[in-house]
Amino acid sequence: MTNENGDINHNRRALLAGIPAAAATIALGAAQVSAQTTTTVAPGRRMLGNLEVSELGLGVQNMHRTFHTIVPDRDEMIALIRSAYEQGVTFFDCAEVYGPFECERILGEAMAPFRNDIQVTTKFGFGVDPETGEWDFSVTSQPERIRRAVEGSLQRLGTDRIDLLYQHRVDPNVPIEEVAGVVKDLMDEGKVLHWGLSEMGPNTLRRAHEILPVSAVQSEYSMLWRGREADILPLCAELGIGYVPFAPLGYGFLTGAIDMQTTFAPSDFRALTTRMDPDNRAANMALVDLARDWAAKKGVKPGQIALAWLMAQGDTIVPIPGTTQMSHLRDNIAAANVSFTASELAEIRAALESIEVQGGRAPQLVAGWSDVEAPDA
Repeated sequence: MTNENGDINHNRRALLAGIPAAAATIALGAAQVSAQTTTTVAPGRRMLGNLEVSELGLGVQNMHRTFHTIVPDRDEMIALIRSAYEQGVTFFDCAEVYGPFECERILGEAMAPFRNDIQVTTKFGFGVDPETGEWDFSVTSQPERIRRAVEGSLQRLGTDRIDLLYQHRVDPNVPIEEVAGVVKDLMDEGKVLHWGLSEMGPNTLRRAHEILPVSAVQSEYSMLWRGREADILPLCAELGIGYVPFAPLGYGFLTGAIDMQTTFAPSDFRALTTRMDPDNRAANMALVDLARDWAAKKGVKPGQIALAWLMAQGDTIVPIPGTTQMSHLRDNIAAANVSFTASELAEIRAALESIEVQGGRAPQLVAGWSDVEAPDA
């Protein structure tokens, strides 16, 4: 493997020196990516709409408590975020519901020394009490709720603006035009610079973009789940919208860290997904085998293959793997050094198409928040 720290530091110096590089546009399957995605950016950078970010981001969702129910050391999480920045990551993903509130506070403290050099996201859309942080598992995007959420996020993050604000989930009772109107007002006030949506239905995305140009969509995407290739990814390519995959490592599955002997805590999200049930998991291990085979060919790790493959699906795709471990952070960042030829990508694609993933990706409650279309205005 190449020296990841050396390569990333070189990219960082190149960026600071303003050295340009033409971003490669890679076809998704056989479909051509829109010409709007051919913006020239510096090495190690990608475009989400007209927002420039690092080619790989960092999700901070589990920095208050991991899926294993472990509470990470706060100082270690701050050190990890700062280490990510030193290694070239400038795109950090958060939300008010992560904690709730606590992950925004951790990120805010960590990023204070370099706030002006990074791009920060957060999200509104869940029924989190702004005073107590209690969450009743409801979805809400009432205008006054959006404003309160943003004001709270700004305070916890210790900043005067949010680089990219997402609607976390679509409110089935509020027209997206009304949501866009509130976000536009926040943009006019300088509190929000760009906006996006997460896990919305395609019609809602199109309507939102018509009212107020959307910079990015966030949704699950990995070798384990490629459902958005059928609808949202082509739409993003058509409209010039960036795509930010969460769970790009399949919640750790594609790293090879999960096998048939792995057990999950009852509250672990993965325990609540049927794709991790033993019978389904046994079938889905074919994906891990595929990642391992390619890792052996490239001299890297399975998770790095999964991330590199995802990044190769388009130059406006910016994965945001989350981690609480420094070694995993280094591995994830080094995935940007892994490359594939066109024939290798075709070979991997054919292998993926031959594997039928078993089980659902989310528990019923969470699945009900996805693919929702906002009501008519």
